[in-house]
Amino acid sequence: METNDLQLWYAYPRDLVDESAAKACAGLLSDEEQQHWQRFRHETNRRESLTSRALARIALSHAHPFPPQDWDFAVNAYGKPHPVPECGLRFNLSNSDELVVCLVAHGAEVGVDVEPYQRGAQILRLAESVFSPVEKGQISTLAGEEQQDRALSLWTLKEAYIKARGMGLSLPLKSISFVFGDDAGIDMELDPELEDDSANWKFCLLNHAEHRIAIMVEQSCTSSLSVQQVRPPLAAPVNVQATVLGWFPW
Repeated sequence: METNDLQLWYAYPRDLVDESAAKACAGLLSDEEQQHWQRFRHETNRRESLTSRALARIALSHAHPFPPQDWDFAVNAYGKPHPVPECGLRFNLSNSDELVVCLVAHGAEVGVDVEPYQRGAQILRLAESVFSPVEKGQISTLAGEEQQDRALSLWTLKEAYIKARGMGLSLPLKSISFVFGDDAGIDMELDPELEDDSANWKFCLLNHAEHRIAIMVEQSCTSSLSVQQVRPPLAAPVNVQATVLGWFPW
C-alpha cells in the first residue's frame, strides 16, 4: 500500500451463519480476541464481533505483506487500536449487525462510522444532547424524513471525527458542527476547546446496503477511495463501486 492510499472494506456478519466461514475467521484471531467474541450471549452480536476482528486483519494484510493471523494490536490512552508491527498503517472499524466496515490508510489518521438508515429516527430524538445549536437550527428547517436523514449524516460524521482523533467520546459531540450549505457543500466547524483545526481534515459520506457511512481522514490522504467487499470474509476481495456523496471541503 502506497503512502496516502485509502481503502474501505465491507464484510457482512450474516455470512458467518455458515459454520465453516465462522471457523475460518476465528482461526485468524489471538487467544484474547477469541475470548472476547465468545463472551457475547446473542449469536448476532457474536457474528458482528467476529466479523469485525477478522476483517481488520484481512484488510491490513492486503495493505502490507504480513499474514492476517500474525498481526498484534496496541491501543492509545483512549482505546483506539493500531497495528503491531508498526508499518505506517492506520485503520478504523465500525459495525452494525448487517454490515462491518474497515478503513485503512498509510501515513494518515482515519475514522469511519456506519449506521443503518433506520437509526435516523432514534438519533433525531437525541438531538438536544448531541447536536450543536447551528445543527439543530438547520434540522428545524427540514421536514419529516429529511430531518431523520440529516440526523443520520450528522451522527456518522461526528463519530468518524472523534474516532479519527483517537479520543472517542472524551470529545463533546456538541462542540463539533457540520454545517450544510445551499450549494450542497458541508463545512466542519470545531469549538476551540477541541484544540484542533478543521483545515486538518476532509470527509465524505457514502450509502451502501441501506447504511450511511461517514469517512474522516487527514488532509494529507488522497480523496481517491478504493472499496473492496469480501463475502465471506476470507473470500477473494471484489471491487465495489462507491457511491460517494462528495468530499468536503470542496
